[in-house]
Amino acid sequence: MNSKHYTYRVLWSEEDQEFVGLCAEFPSLSWLDEDQAQALAGIVQLVDDTVQDMQAAGEVVPEPLSHKKFSGKISLRTTPATHRALALAAAEHNVSLNRHINALIAG
Repeated sequence: MNSKHYTYRVLWSEEDQEFVGLCAEFPSLSWLDEDQAQALAGIVQLVDDTVQDMQAAGEVVPEPLSHKKFSGKISLRTTPATHRALALAAAEHNVSLNRHINALIAG
């Protein structure tokens, strides 16, 4: 598995006063650095090391989000009251419930 195919981002941590590198597929891993580029390089290397360790131990390695195919369908359970409120709001906006929920999600 190529560790560069995973989903990375770098954020500023006010608490740590450093940049923190994160990987969506490995939420328990992070890398702190004063330099933004080094925070990214650090988390990529840490994920690469983790993937190698997991493979050597015969563990299942997470599939990169970039390799997954998405259908565009989401199954959602909610309360009857929320369902009613969403349907009412959709009707008031003269759109389908699906279109209304998509607009809310897209924000």
